[in-house]
Amino acid sequence: MRLLVLGGSVFLSRAVAEEAVARGHEVTCACRGTSGSLPDGVAHVELDRAQSSPQAVAEALGAAYDAVVDVARQPSWVRAAVAAVPDAHWVFVSTINVYADESTPGGRPGTLPLREPLQDDADLATDPDAYGPMKVACESIVRDGAASASIVRPGLIVGPGDPTGRFTYWPARFADVASAPTVLAPGDPEDVVQVIDVRDLAAWLVTLAEQRTVGDFDGVGETTSIRDLLAAVALGSGGGDALLRWTPAADLEAHDVQPWAGDRSLPLWLPRPAYDGLLAHDVEPSLAAGLILRPVEDTARDTLAWLRANPDAPVTGLTRAQEAAVLAAL
Repeated sequence: MRLLVLGGSVFLSRAVAEEAVARGHEVTCACRGTSGSLPDGVAHVELDRAQSSPQAVAEALGAAYDAVVDVARQPSWVRAAVAAVPDAHWVFVSTINVYADESTPGGRPGTLPLREPLQDDADLATDPDAYGPMKVACESIVRDGAASASIVRPGLIVGPGDPTGRFTYWPARFADVASAPTVLAPGDPEDVVQVIDVRDLAAWLVTLAEQRTVGDFDGVGETTSIRDLLAAVALGSGGGDALLRWTPAADLEAHDVQPWAGDRSLPLWLPRPAYDGLLAHDVEPSLAAGLILRPVEDTARDTLAWLRANPDAPVTGLTRAQEAAVLAAL
């Protein structure tokens, strides 16, 4: 298969290129090539989609491809690329943020309403709420313009190489239990969450390209309680002896602990019930379409190994001093 990866140097797109090369496919990565290294065995087409006209994109992507994997979020970028390579099977990586309903557990494509599409490019630094609507528009561009398409809407992608630092907080924290055995744990231990390893998602995207699968899917992992997920992370990170101090959301808020990501946050914690459905999608249709998932314990182990090999890798969340202060106050 002649596969075009629009990207290829960072996290998911890089994992897709690596997986495709490992399977023996002819892989071309079209990107600037400045955000990170490209995998061995790929051809590189230098392309800055933010600075290129549709004509320049068409000239850069002039070769014939059997399939394309694209992770873009700007409608103009997707519009130009689809026009340049319309005869391929497209695997477009969207997001669960296309869904307008984030409170209903068990949702999947066709059961939850979508946000209104935003056809114009927006600057997410000043308008972060435009992310989901732009992805809705991108999905339609791919469906309408490509020969065939798989639309995949990932939830929280985790694992080695994660540039967000969200999930990585937990392997790093559990690796420190010898010096700080009590771990601040967020909310209700029965709250449902789900994560997907970047390598599992990448492998599935390549499979969808190989099989030219048509349809919309959620790229998510198995649903589980946050208690069980953190227990698996602890085992994978050498922190099985940790004492988890489960703390209600109101108490966390009172001590200025933030949800989800960023400074002073506890990653994976979400306000409830407003976000009961965000990390609780139905994975069964995706499993039926070929998605294979590894244990979270393995993801945690490999993420910790990556963190130790890359000490400058981002880890968002509470510092150890901040966590200790909150625990003392509680």
